[in-house]
Amino acid sequence: MPSTNVKAISESTREKLKLAVGHLETFLNQYALPQLTSEDQGSDSELFYKGLLADLRHMLVFSEVAYEKLGVALRRPNFDTDFAERGLYDVYHQCVNAFFYPKNECYSEDGRYAYTGQDAIRFRKKPIRAARDIVLTISKIFEELRDDLSYYESDYMTQRRMQGQK
Repeated sequence: MPSTNVKAISESTREKLKLAVGHLETFLNQYALPQLTSEDQGSDSELFYKGLLADLRHMLVFSEVAYEKLGVALRRPNFDTDFAERGLYDVYHQCVNAFFYPKNECYSEDGRYAYTGQDAIRFRKKPIRAARDIVLTISKIFEELRDDLSYYESDYMTQRRMQGQK
């Protein structure tokens, strides 16, 4: 991939991560387990929200680390394409995958809805409005990142391995 393209993708990815971090920080600073469970008295709500909060915290940390790493790549006097590409690879495999494959499986993506204009995210249990809104808001960001960085899903490592064999 040409370095100018990598630089542009790095810049747009960094901006999207900044947006995601802002949404996640705001939500996590405003809501804690007692607030979420007091609004939702349903059965197993505490377990559901513990899992959701843990997944959101992981996403926040992964996104902040990736944001900083891309910032380092973009601030260097000579743009290091290899370093930036490794950062983009990490965004895909840590941030995007953390969103679409959450450890606690409080929600999942239902591909049947992806092209209908409806939300493709399905929750294991109906969450309160604020919890639903944060997941759906950041889902749009991570969908864009997944599309932008699809090259880094598998092609990037295949290319790196082939270069190593030469």
